[in-house]
Amino acid sequence: METRSIPTPSPGSAAFAPEPVRPAPHTPPRRLGARRRRPAVLAMAVALIAAGGLGGAVLYNSSGQRIAVIALARDVPMGQTLTADDLVVARIAGDPALRPLDARDLARIVGLRATTDLHRGSMLTKPDVTADPAVQPGQQLVGVAAKRSQLPATRLQPGLQVQIVYTPDAKADQSTTTRTPETLAAVVAAVGKADADGVQVVDVAVGPADGARLAVWVATGKFQVVLAPRAGTGGGS
Repeated sequence: METRSIPTPSPGSAAFAPEPVRPAPHTPPRRLGARRRRPAVLAMAVALIAAGGLGGAVLYNSSGQRIAVIALARDVPMGQTLTADDLVVARIAGDPALRPLDARDLARIVGLRATTDLHRGSMLTKPDVTADPAVQPGQQLVGVAAKRSQLPATRLQPGLQVQIVYTPDAKADQSTTTRTPETLAAVVAAVGKADADGVQVVDVAVGPADGARLAVWVATGKFQVVLAPRAGTGGGS
């Protein structure tokens, strides 16, 4: 058996001994790390979208509650009595600036008269209707049978204020060319349909002292129906 002697290192040579080689830590590829993070990113995005939608819904509900109001299902002329077919329930976003009639008042509104021309799709407000009758206490109702030439081209409607002007023949009354013609203030109460000859009967309400005089004018056929200016419009001087 061969014996070999191993030299003993000197005290200063230990500092120069090579260090053992350590394996480098294993780093997963960048592509694999991105794949692992992608589900988490998608989940976070979905959560943010859901939170945004919920926040928007909460904001919408808090700032614009839907309320049921009364709206017009079709046009209603001024003075006409409202029926159930004229009205419809609509839902709108609540706004303090708007004061439409509540849908719970629908049954109470039916039977009231329109104070102005109401148009389909518009909301109904309190000033749009009235419970006052077309004929006031003490007034007389006179039926005026008028030809087309004796009526204005504007369609007469209940509630309209008109003036009945007496128009006698100039030969029968020579003073008609120099004096102001006689007139009577009246309010349209009802409008009938024109017959085959174009004659239309219009019921008008006049004062208690004017009914008989208007009836005489109607009997002679010498009169003209004139629209009176509405409230708020300027008249001639």
